[in-house]
Amino acid sequence: METLSDLNRAMRHIEANLAREVDIQEAARIAGVSEYHFRRMFSFLAGMPLGEYIRRRRLTLAALELQTSDVRVIDVAVKYGYESPDAFTRAFQAWHGVTPSEARRSDTALKAFPPMTFQLTIRGGTEMEYRIIEKDAFKVIGRMKQVPLIYEGVNPEIEAMWGMFAPSDFDELKQLSNVEPRGIILASNNVDGIHEGSMLDQWIGVATDREDTGRWEVLPVAAGTWAVFTSVGPFPQTLQSTWARIAAEWLPESGYEFREGPQILWNESPDTTRPDFRSEIWVPVVKR
Repeated sequence: METLSDLNRAMRHIEANLAREVDIQEAARIAGVSEYHFRRMFSFLAGMPLGEYIRRRRLTLAALELQTSDVRVIDVAVKYGYESPDAFTRAFQAWHGVTPSEARRSDTALKAFPPMTFQLTIRGGTEMEYRIIEKDAFKVIGRMKQVPLIYEGVNPEIEAMWGMFAPSDFDELKQLSNVEPRGIILASNNVDGIHEGSMLDQWIGVATDREDTGRWEVLPVAAGTWAVFTSVGPFPQTLQSTWARIAAEWLPESGYEFREGPQILWNESPDTTRPDFRSEIWVPVVKR
């Protein structure tokens, strides 16, 4: 994403095509990034998936048409991408709280979701410590569970995962750890969105290039480039703040963008009460 204006030009492209199929690949091209990166960055910055934003904008425009014209419900449904009036009615009622027919009444309360634009906010000039690493293919081995994404505070679902391991399990896994980041790690994969409550595959395990991984579940990780960020401070606030700054501050200026792959967290100590708690965030990236 070269400039803020490129991102806003991409948003205008989306807005202009709400009444037809939105070409997300073209929007990403306008923004100067891959479609994968565009979707990820939008979700980080907007706090919702791109598909949800488009859905809300379409339902906003649909409500305006129903209130200000005699257009048929089925025509509005087709115009905004719904395959049937029933599907449109369900989505419309879930968002606005009334049916499309009820929306025609002048005294009906409806929701409006305005078009989104992005503006520059000046932040404090706080340094970020990072390094760029090229890694061969490896595996994350351990145990996996689907958990919801939580932006603030400790995630109780991830905390509960530690109970899946006996002390001897960690000893066994550490013996298999032979590539960076060494030792016990957490890896997040297959995130279905970036909004609060999105489900993801959460792994607890180690990184290894061994062929014989024993009895553990295995997540293959492709070779590629990683941006590694250091976070030092109270847990989990400092860690979550670092995540936000990676997306909002570092990526737009770095010349890199997200690529597919797990995001990995390494913690120096199990004692999360330390005021100088140190972590590393490993993000898979590719040069733009």
